[in-house]
Amino acid sequence: MKSKMVAPSSALLSGALLVLSQLTSAFYLPGVAPTSYKPGDLVSLNVNSVKPVAAQRDSLLHSVMSYDYYNEKFHFCQPENGPQYVSESLGSILFGDRIMTSPFELHMAQNETCKQLCEATYDRFSAHFVNKRILKGYALNWLVDGLPAGQQIVDELTQTTFYSPGFALGYTSIGESDPEVFFNNHYDILVEYHEVSGQADQLRVVGVIVQPSSKSYDGDADCGDHSPVVLSEGKEAETRVKFTYSVYWTKSETAWATRWDKYLHVFDPKIHWFSLVNSAVVVIFLTVTVTSVLFRALKKDIARYNRLDSINLEDLSGTSALEDGVQEDSGWKLVHGDVFRTPSHPLLLSVFLGNGAQLFVITGFTICFALLGFLSPSNRGSLGTIIMFLYTLLSFIGGYVSSRTYKSLGGEKWKLNIALTPILVPGIVFSTFFLLNLFLWANNASGAVPFTTMLVIIAIWFVISVPLSVAGSWLGFRARPVEPPVRTNQIPRQIPPTTTYLKPVPSMLLVGILPFGAIFVELYFIMSSIWFSKIYYMFGFLFLCYGLMIITCAAVTVLMVYFLLCAENYHWQWRSFLAAGMSAGYIFANALIYLVSKLQLSGVSGIVLYTGYSALISFLFFILTGSIGFFSSWWFVHKIYGSIKID
Repeated sequence: MKSKMVAPSSALLSGALLVLSQLTSAFYLPGVAPTSYKPGDLVSLNVNSVKPVAAQRDSLLHSVMSYDYYNEKFHFCQPENGPQYVSESLGSILFGDRIMTSPFELHMAQNETCKQLCEATYDRFSAHFVNKRILKGYALNWLVDGLPAGQQIVDELTQTTFYSPGFALGYTSIGESDPEVFFNNHYDILVEYHEVSGQADQLRVVGVIVQPSSKSYDGDADCGDHSPVVLSEGKEAETRVKFTYSVYWTKSETAWATRWDKYLHVFDPKIHWFSLVNSAVVVIFLTVTVTSVLFRALKKDIARYNRLDSINLEDLSGTSALEDGVQEDSGWKLVHGDVFRTPSHPLLLSVFLGNGAQLFVITGFTICFALLGFLSPSNRGSLGTIIMFLYTLLSFIGGYVSSRTYKSLGGEKWKLNIALTPILVPGIVFSTFFLLNLFLWANNASGAVPFTTMLVIIAIWFVISVPLSVAGSWLGFRARPVEPPVRTNQIPRQIPPTTTYLKPVPSMLLVGILPFGAIFVELYFIMSSIWFSKIYYMFGFLFLCYGLMIITCAAVTVLMVYFLLCAENYHWQWRSFLAAGMSAGYIFANALIYLVSKLQLSGVSGIVLYTGYSALISFLFFILTGSIGFFSSWWFVHKIYGSIKID
């Protein structure tokens, strides 16, 4: 996609207008805005990006690059006045959608057979490009009345029929070491429509299936039985291809409000349910066990410490009771004068915690919106748009949490804290995203975000997000800091050697694996929907997994901090953040395993893009879970040291 430079002022204005205009389209309740047609009315057929899916020969994904439908090497037929871009939301653009008009003419409830679109000539370079895309399993993506055109598939396990969005660009001969590649140039478009309350002049599209085929026409196109089209890659070879299509309309009892049900399919739902329930039971059992053991031990510790403090040593006969009392006074109480000491690099920690609190609220709101049905797959890009909107609006929370935490930790560089909170983490994310986008630009992929959209993102960032964060930071510094319940000694206490499992790396590995286990099953389905271009809609499962992850992350981090304090190690701040954030390391490792087992990316660009986006997601998850671990540990430490009497 070509992009043009725009003036900074127009970019700022367009960014603000774009966000405001998309708010109305980001919220969608199923069945709210149907389009009714009369017989003979023109039904729009728009085309989207050509995207890779699992290849026919091995069911593996061989590429992550998507291309514009009207890429000159595809030679697809164009409308008379040229294709026009269909307006899209910001989230749709960021997710790689490039929707454009097409030359296909579909008239409601009127069957049409063997209509010729155009004739194209493929030279050997274009033939090589298209054949390579067919071998990698690329699929065409059309939209009819906003509904994706797909192929009808029968689940062999459950024997249920569903529609899979997209249909094959071509196919290969099966059972050969060097398969022959065939190009699909004819499309049978099967459209299902529904009559509204039996009214023949109120018809709505409720399903679209495309059956592609390859037909080599020697003369006029008659759409009969023909030999398949083979695009020749020989020297100075050219292949002439005629594109044809037929349209068949079928009356359906499917209501418009439920037309997406055919596209929302879960492979092997019993295993999905069993795995999710099993993970939930294990996580809940571990969490209940950890909390019960922890609080029982704490109750005994607090009672013992308070009993020792109430003993009047002068009334004791002999010295044996004094020696017993001194011997009993050990464990986490001994570090009460150091446990609230300012940690190393408090500025960086507070910036991470502010952004983590912001991500925590954003994730919760987004999942709740999706769970209630406000984000529908028919409103393309609404999920990405609402995430961008919430991240911008909730920058206030990030600034407030960061500044108040920094003030409570005894930080003094408040100006630097105000500046870094809205810039450091978003800057890392944006820089990584921009560098990965360069690979997409270099490969002329449709997923490359246009330069003007980049300017809009920067405008939203600095015009809306940064001022809100600064306002939150200002209020945070004006608020009272969180006062520790005990005084801090001037001289730091010496830390004794710790056991192996309490050392930084082993403790991080042990703590991080439990939150990862809570979301492992759902993570597999999310990754499949992202990389295999499937529709993800199981937000109820995601909501449950998110809650289990929060509980598990908080419980195991608090348990680690308790053992750390009992070992007289008071450096709990960074340890709690890093240990809980280690679950992101398991997510990245899982992504690498997924790369080896489910993907077969041949080019360097594809591998870089996959690992880059996986690392970016893992980084954000690291900040999110690390913040959960820190704040739960902070609450725990304040609670236990506020419950004992200290002279």
